[in-house]
Amino acid sequence: MVTGGDPAAAKKAKRHAATVSSLCDQYLADAEAGRLLTRRKIPKKSSTLEIDKGRIERHIKPLLGHMKVAAVTREDVDTFMHDVALGKTAGKSKTAKKRGLARVRGGKGAASRAVGLLGGIFTYAVRHRMRPDNPVHGLARFADGKRDRRLSDEEYAALGDALRQAESSNIWPPAIAATRVLALTGWRRNEALELRWKEIDLSRRTATLPDTKSGRSIRPLSHAACDVLRNMPRSSELVFPATRGNGDVIMSGFKKIWKKIAVLGKLPVDVTPHTLRHSFISLAADLGYSEPTIAALVGHAGRTTTSRYVHAADAVLLSTTDAVAEKTAELMGEPAVEARVIPLRAS
Repeated sequence: MVTGGDPAAAKKAKRHAATVSSLCDQYLADAEAGRLLTRRKIPKKSSTLEIDKGRIERHIKPLLGHMKVAAVTREDVDTFMHDVALGKTAGKSKTAKKRGLARVRGGKGAASRAVGLLGGIFTYAVRHRMRPDNPVHGLARFADGKRDRRLSDEEYAALGDALRQAESSNIWPPAIAATRVLALTGWRRNEALELRWKEIDLSRRTATLPDTKSGRSIRPLSHAACDVLRNMPRSSELVFPATRGNGDVIMSGFKKIWKKIAVLGKLPVDVTPHTLRHSFISLAADLGYSEPTIAALVGHAGRTTTSRYVHAADAVLLSTTDAVAEKTAELMGEPAVEARVIPLRAS
């Protein structure tokens, strides 16, 4: 006699049999399909998903992938975090790019960020009833290792010298220009590299970035930054195109080019494109500008609701970004920007 099974029990058993590896695959599939939303209630960006995939393949799967989702404890997560910090997952791994290699070093910062992602993955598991609790909750993590490095006056001078040397070398000109814009604006690297001409209004000295880390963002442009942009050829959709393609390929090799520029200026290895952003913010603070004003210049989160409806930068922000960019250019030994009068709006 054949008796019917218990479907509910079968489903429960299947959930408890799932491994962390299969959970990660399911999590990524839903994230790529846009079914997982960020705190801003939007799907994760493709660049964020690539970072998530890397942390899963290089850290989470090698150390926890074989374990059953329901069996992972807080002690297991704590061991995972310390193993990553100690470099247990260090090595080289292939990336999605042709002949691409990622050097995995581990460290406390990497461990903390991997645990942060693991927490999100287990929150997903709880939502799908694969376990009743999140073993990451309550775990004391390392500091995230975010760098607050800024350029010294001597390093600013070295950067300016390196850019001028680069202009007489075989270094890709759009990469040199992109580096200058990063120094003069405090933008994130990808905000510059993904910039399109249609997003720039040089007459209003405004750039409208549709999809930044903090959402749609309108940025004031200094005269110094505008001068760099005006000298760029408009032969493609992208302002700073890659060496390959027809001007429609984002410059994925910028990191390598940056290293060449840094070598020309004999800059320390811990000076990165992000250092230019933090340096711009620090200079603005040195000049006495408030946090909300600086946030408007560089696109920090936490802008007011009304800022969503602003279509151009006002005279105060334009004057502020000019002051910070002019100080940056001065430290880099760049020619002074000719003073210009900002017309006031009619009342």
